[in-house]
Amino acid sequence: MKKLLRTGFAAFLVLPVMVQAEALPDAESVAFCQVAQQVLANTIVVSDNNIFKDMPAYRKSKPAPEPLQTYQIISYSGAVPVMVSCKVKAADHIQKVFGEDAAGPQLGCPVLAEMVQEQAAMELEAEGNEDAAATLRGFVIEQNEAFITGSSYLADFQLSFVGDDGLIHLNSPGLQNDFDSLWAYVMPERFIGQTYCHLATTTYMKALATGEMEPGIVMTTADDAQVTPVE
Repeated sequence: MKKLLRTGFAAFLVLPVMVQAEALPDAESVAFCQVAQQVLANTIVVSDNNIFKDMPAYRKSKPAPEPLQTYQIISYSGAVPVMVSCKVKAADHIQKVFGEDAAGPQLGCPVLAEMVQEQAAMELEAEGNEDAAATLRGFVIEQNEAFITGSSYLADFQLSFVGDDGLIHLNSPGLQNDFDSLWAYVMPERFIGQTYCHLATTTYMKALATGEMEPGIVMTTADDAQVTPVE
């Protein structure tokens, strides 16, 4: 299997043949977290992905390795899908179930956020808005360190903010609990071997770049989180 050794959108293009694509799926598509699983774990194994329309159900969900089951939810601001959240399996758990060559090395959420950023910029260029594309490429993807507890991953956070440098920054917080970790000795198996990510969508990044939306939105996974579009 060809290993993905680079980061950024270019890395997406050197995925194994079965998952090569010219673009990431739309954030509202059931395919988004399937591809996220393949990118983050460097695997050609395709998950059975489920999109939740209920935040409490998403909070409680735990991806399973066999069959490979992943979960997704989209958060909205009005009618705009601003964030897509994925719960997928860690590379080492896929290796445990499907064999050593089935996955790895493990990548983090900021890598996927960089891919979304480049795709959003390419879409703006295709729409003839090169200035906004250049602005978007100037956004800073924060290299957020993955949490190890679900409560931290589920806490409120700013998806975007203006940094001291005057640039728009984007957070992509996540959780990483490898299957072969110290947590394996103290946690039930369903809690380990997990990779979770919150990611800004291409739609939201483009809205920031064009000035249609302002940075500073705070995301929540509370029961009243908006997970369906409202006109």
